[in-house]
Amino acid sequence: MADTAQDRKLPASARKIAKARADGQVARSRDLGHFGAISAGVALVVAMAPELSDWLTRTMALGLRFDAASLRDPQAMANQLLAMSLQMMAVLLPLFGCMLAVALASGTLCGGWNFTLKPLTPNFSKIDPLSGLLRLVSGHQLGETLKASLLAVLLGALGAWYLHQRWLQHAELLSMPLPAALAAAGVLLRDGLLGVCSLLAVFALVDVPLQRQLLKNRLRMSSEELKREFKENEGNGEMKNRMKRRMREMANRRMFAAVPLADLVVMNPTHYAVALKYDEASMTAPRVVAKGADLIAFRIRDLARESKVPVLESPPLARALYAHAELDQEIPARLFAAVAQVLAWVYQLRDALAAGRVSPADAPVPEVPADLDPLNDATAGPAAPEADGATP
Repeated sequence: MADTAQDRKLPASARKIAKARADGQVARSRDLGHFGAISAGVALVVAMAPELSDWLTRTMALGLRFDAASLRDPQAMANQLLAMSLQMMAVLLPLFGCMLAVALASGTLCGGWNFTLKPLTPNFSKIDPLSGLLRLVSGHQLGETLKASLLAVLLGALGAWYLHQRWLQHAELLSMPLPAALAAAGVLLRDGLLGVCSLLAVFALVDVPLQRQLLKNRLRMSSEELKREFKENEGNGEMKNRMKRRMREMANRRMFAAVPLADLVVMNPTHYAVALKYDEASMTAPRVVAKGADLIAFRIRDLARESKVPVLESPPLARALYAHAELDQEIPARLFAAVAQVLAWVYQLRDALAAGRVSPADAPVPEVPADLDPLNDATAGPAAPEADGATP
């Protein structure tokens, strides 16, 4: 069942806000854009008033000048009109361009920058007459219409009051010389535009927070929508977990494939197993090619025995390597001596087996720094003794 407006009482989630921005739904204030554009135009006109007054005087003087050549050749008047039009465009186009830029910048102040082409995609539901009528009588559209009507009425009232207060000054312009009349008209125009800007500023101050609140109200969610979104997010989480599990499985397969090529597996008989490899030509120190705990440790041990890789049961060294050595990384420098002992024993064992001699009787008991053994911390106390042994 579709959610009604009465059901949507919860604030929009971050995901719905992001989707709305992608669809082009952001808070926009037309009044703020109008205020920015007109204010920029008034500011430019006031700042360049002397230059504009001189330019307008010269343009009007040139336009009102007639000579015999202009009367004899109608094309000369057309050329003069074209030149004056180009001069007018050269002044007005930068002014309008600045006003447009300020209007666009003012629009981003309300809802932020948001570039999307989705609103330009064809939407045939917008040409449905019934839907159009429903939009015309919607609460949002009626509010916008009333606000625009109020602004128009206030602007008209402001203009009527201003003309009533300054009608004598406007009438006096007819008796002034042209330069003085232009200067006085500029002052009157400036004062009138400042009044318009003040009124637009008041509307913009009210409209900006109003548009943000209206957008929040339109994006409100019901409890059912939140539940659906939560389920979708959970589904995405399950997919991510499956991908992570597959990546771990692939990493384990690569790790198990490296065990038959290892030189030695150091193992705690019931918990940890670490496979080491050392090549004097390409490595500066022994490297961990596989490590694991519990079932993975037993798998490493079984693969090592199948491949006739020596397995040394040394719980302190196995615990230290598992805790402080990373996979596919060299062992810590403080464990060099202990690992060197067991590797030397492994090389002796290989040489004896290759020559058909009796293998070395005793496996080494490497000395591991106490602070590298996780069982030798202050809380756990000294580790219980475990029997060391070796299985070729």
